[in-house]
Amino acid sequence: MPLSPYMHAHWHISSPRQQQQRPEQHVESASELTKPKPARDPPIGSSTQRRALEIYRDAVRHEAASELDLALRLYRQAFKLDSDVDRTYMQAEGGKSHAKKPSDTHARRRSAGKVAVDGIAGGMDAVKISTDVGAHQADINIDLTLPGALANLVEKFPDALQFSPEVENESVPLKMLPDELLVLMLSYLEPSTIERFAIVSKKARVLTLDPGLWRPLVQAIYKPPQISGDEGIDDILTLYDADYRRTYIEHPRVRLDGVYIAVNQYIRPGLSENRWVNVSHLITYHRYLRFYPTGQVISLLANEDQEPQQIISVLKPSLRMKGFYIGTWRLEGTTVYVANLADPAVLDARHTFQMTLQLRSRPLGRWNRLDFREYESVNVEDGEVLPLPLKKERPFWFSKVRSYAHA
Repeated sequence: MPLSPYMHAHWHISSPRQQQQRPEQHVESASELTKPKPARDPPIGSSTQRRALEIYRDAVRHEAASELDLALRLYRQAFKLDSDVDRTYMQAEGGKSHAKKPSDTHARRRSAGKVAVDGIAGGMDAVKISTDVGAHQADINIDLTLPGALANLVEKFPDALQFSPEVENESVPLKMLPDELLVLMLSYLEPSTIERFAIVSKKARVLTLDPGLWRPLVQAIYKPPQISGDEGIDDILTLYDADYRRTYIEHPRVRLDGVYIAVNQYIRPGLSENRWVNVSHLITYHRYLRFYPTGQVISLLANEDQEPQQIISVLKPSLRMKGFYIGTWRLEGTTVYVANLADPAVLDARHTFQMTLQLRSRPLGRWNRLDFREYESVNVEDGEVLPLPLKKERPFWFSKVRSYAHA
């Protein structure tokens, strides 16, 4: 289906069969070509064709007024009545335009056509699946009075929302499912997948705002050690006006479905037998942090001989290797405190280690970065704390591991 009638004024190409059906035209002389011809509408056969032409004209007017949703609906109605209504419209409008000056007609078509085509194309890019009369927002089990910028935007959506095909006359099986079943299906998806589904259309966005999708996530995540013992979920929800989705996205949380990795490098001078040659070695090592919901954390310092692909699959509390430690963690605001890091293979360790990390999110909602703030050694006997240098330490970046979700 064309987006604008003006597009056919420049790009219409008739088929060979249509060319054969047209009556033979005589060649006019130069004097006849310059004579103005009376404006008249081409004959229209049935009442259905006339009705289709009227609807098509209304669609053109609404399109020029930037009422794209209504224009698109009228275009569809017109083409259902008459598949050749666009050609009929161009013939009718072409006959009426003979009385105008060629320069005025060309300028009008060029400017109006460009505005109309750009406008309807921009609207289709913004909304791939159009809104149409059908399912009402009241049928969707969503509280559209939820606070927040996104909820305010949803309140401005049209009253009628439904899934519609991008190509005319194609079926949309998704329309056969009730909204409650769609929300239930979405509850089995990951939050990132839910948000990708939300950008499909306005109807999809409204469905993904159902609190039932986000409440279980918030209740499962925000408990000690993610929050302090004297803090409850209700206290956190008040910060975000009881919006579970905003709470999940904006409130700090340590990711438990993967591992935080820091890639560190430094240059070490080497030895050379030639006094005129300086030898330098680039040293690379990795730090790993994996957090558990029980408050346990495992830390590993590995050199470049052990690639991350080899380490991630075996990074468990049962691992035993040099540089491996097990400790505890807790989150306060955006600060992560890691304490009591000790080698599980050593029974009577004289020293333990502790870290202070800053939790960040790039972009919002990811919570995928940990910056070193302090790194200290603690004497077990007298509790003396010795700061360790952090010149070579780089930030940790989160990497999702699918197998950790089923561990």
